Amino acid sequence: MSTLEPADTGASAALWRASYPAGVPVSIDPDAFPSLHALLLAACRQHAERPAFDFLGATMTFADWERLSAAFAGFLRERLGRKAGDRVAIMMPNVLAYPVAFLGILRAGLTVTSVNPLYTPRELAHQLSDSGATTIVIMENFAHKLESVIAETPIEHVVVARLGDLVAPLKRWAFNFANTWLRKAVPAWRFERYTMLQDACSHPPAQPLPDPAIVPAAPAVLQYTGGTTGVAKGAMLSHRNLVANALQCATWISTDAVPGVERVLTPLPLYHIFSLTANMLTFASIGGMNVLVPDPRDIRRLIATMRRTRVTAMSGVNTLFNALANSKEFATLDFSTLKFAIGGGAAVQSAVAERWRAVTGTALVEGYGLTEASPVVCINPLANPSIGTVGLPVPSTEVSIRDEEGRPLAQGEMGEVCVRGPQVMQGYWERPDEARRVLTADGWLRTGDVGVIDAHGFVKLLDRKKDMIIVSGFKVFPNEVEDVVCQMPGVLEAAAIGVPDEHAGQVVKLFVVRRDPELTEDAVRAYCRDNLTGYKRPRTIEFRDALPKSNVGKILRKELH
Repeated sequence: MSTLEPADTGASAALWRASYPAGVPVSIDPDAFPSLHALLLAACRQHAERPAFDFLGATMTFADWERLSAAFAGFLRERLGRKAGDRVAIMMPNVLAYPVAFLGILRAGLTVTSVNPLYTPRELAHQLSDSGATTIVIMENFAHKLESVIAETPIEHVVVARLGDLVAPLKRWAFNFANTWLRKAVPAWRFERYTMLQDACSHPPAQPLPDPAIVPAAPAVLQYTGGTTGVAKGAMLSHRNLVANALQCATWISTDAVPGVERVLTPLPLYHIFSLTANMLTFASIGGMNVLVPDPRDIRRLIATMRRTRVTAMSGVNTLFNALANSKEFATLDFSTLKFAIGGGAAVQSAVAERWRAVTGTALVEGYGLTEASPVVCINPLANPSIGTVGLPVPSTEVSIRDEEGRPLAQGEMGEVCVRGPQVMQGYWERPDEARRVLTADGWLRTGDVGVIDAHGFVKLLDRKKDMIIVSGFKVFPNEVEDVVCQMPGVLEAAAIGVPDEHAGQVVKLFVVRRDPELTEDAVRAYCRDNLTGYKRPRTIEFRDALPKSNVGKILRKELH
């Protein structure tokens, strides 16, 4: 592994620690629990009678979670003969079966690899083959994808889940929703070796389930990156990594979150690392209830869920917050219980944050993370976030800004954001060469993000290095252009990319989704002239009905090229 020059992080650390919210310690103990499942089981026992999950009005208590996950762990070990370290895939949306399978896999001493249910058969085959998963827990209506490629994978056993598994009968409206949600699904599992999840969890283990001997550095999760820079790679997130990040997040919100009381809206899929850590692991660790949303694109149903549950916190991405803040029905909600909302996954635009506060009366708090850091690196103070920044490094985390040669830069200088802390991954699964590109011998993770640390220790992200646009030698950050344009009243969404130009090398191309159908190209150009210096202004403007987005709502610039 390469070694970056030693960073004098003391001065920077002094800056951000001086800005820490009162009552938040500067460090956590990543060895407080020997494994991730030990952390979750401690919460199950402490908050046994509390609801841990809500799904369409049906709830699962922490005691239920412990009991059902024990049964599933016993099934994996006793019936299927899975051995310590074997990989088990989960391919499900946010349903009650997900946390049961997740905790059960860990309790059996196995490793989780979560698969996006929207994956094509080709993408599914790649992840199953690359991870070496021999078992998969899959939602019934996605099983036809697996059927078409299972012969190309190492899968030996298939556990099939249905929407209403593991819960008492759902309310009639929930069944109606389920039928609508699954209306295009054609169950197509005809595998020789399959088990229904309900059956797998119906009996306790034949013997009391011993806690597997887990090395804290062993991978708990193989979390696959989105593949935006090439083939998707499995980040090895150890038990210690995920325990650390859950404790870092829980410590950060401890000034506002009350153990055993909180209700967090979980609209982003749990197979995404942001939702898994920031919602399920963090809030479960303090006895909070996760309100599971299977399809956040259904804004009307999402708002109805918020009205019913009166959540105290939520997470999301910029596009989701934008859609809610622009909904007339959302504005009719009672926000008196909502303490904070945390945005991540993509930059939270200032116009969206301002609109959110105007509608809800609470701050939209931006944070920063990446898969390779489990994922949380920075979070803004909940009470008084610094708009336009991603906040301060969470406890026990160092951030250093480096130049192209890996040399530390002075405070206020722009460069690559590098991170060191107990949440940084062990490496990429079976790709040591790729790991050496981003991990240094002394523990620093090169993030590929461009940023700066301000005079108060807050980290400001400018953009991804790969997305930077170079216009006649001048650097243009798409995030800045998009943030400015989205403050224009007639604009709903915007995305900026660089396109080749014979004279300037590159120029800015802007894609706009109108809020006002009468918005014209001339009006957008005039606004850009008033708010952006010449080389940052878009050369071409294209109006679209919608912008391409990832499964969690991040705008995909690569698809606009």
